[in-house]
Amino acid sequence: MDSKTALLVIDMQNDFCEGGALAVEGGTSIVPLVNKLIAGYDHVILTQDWHPQGHSSFASQYEDKAPFETIEMPYGEQVLWPDHCLQGTDGAAFHRELEWTTAQLVIRKGFRREIDSYSAFRENDRETPTGLAGYLRERGIDDLVLCGLAFDYCVAWSALDARRFGFSARVVEEATAAIDLDGSKAKMRLAMEEAGVRFA
Repeated sequence: MDSKTALLVIDMQNDFCEGGALAVEGGTSIVPLVNKLIAGYDHVILTQDWHPQGHSSFASQYEDKAPFETIEMPYGEQVLWPDHCLQGTDGAAFHRELEWTTAQLVIRKGFRREIDSYSAFRENDRETPTGLAGYLRERGIDDLVLCGLAFDYCVAWSALDARRFGFSARVVEEATAAIDLDGSKAKMRLAMEEAGVRFA
């Protein structure tokens, strides 16, 4: 592949696949296609949700809240999730069938207790960077191909931020799966289209 293109594999972790704490329907079934994509790129970057115990985005931290309800945080609206991807647990590990060892970089996100992080580029306050943009620029990479979980959250936020940071972005839609919470799949697909994200 072009040396200026990188594959960005989003959150292909056990907790987001069937049987996990925050399972996305179809998460396991995309693993073979993600593996094929990984084999086709020289530059491969993975993200890994990496939450501490008691993270502020966990519904278990609020007596009167249930998973998938929303609250207002200092940085805006936050969906409350089941406890998932706890640091060092099997749920936070990459899917056991994911052939990821050729990856050159793993970006961990969501490790600050007080703020959630969907995007590979910035945390949900839209200010705190992960360092990915600088890494890509130093490597001379300006084109990203995205796959992984979930289409309407971490994949979409990463693709939108790729565009905001001046990179081109393509989402391999069949190598993703969506949570589709209250129509979020269609909403985020439209947002990506409007931002110039392409679909492969």
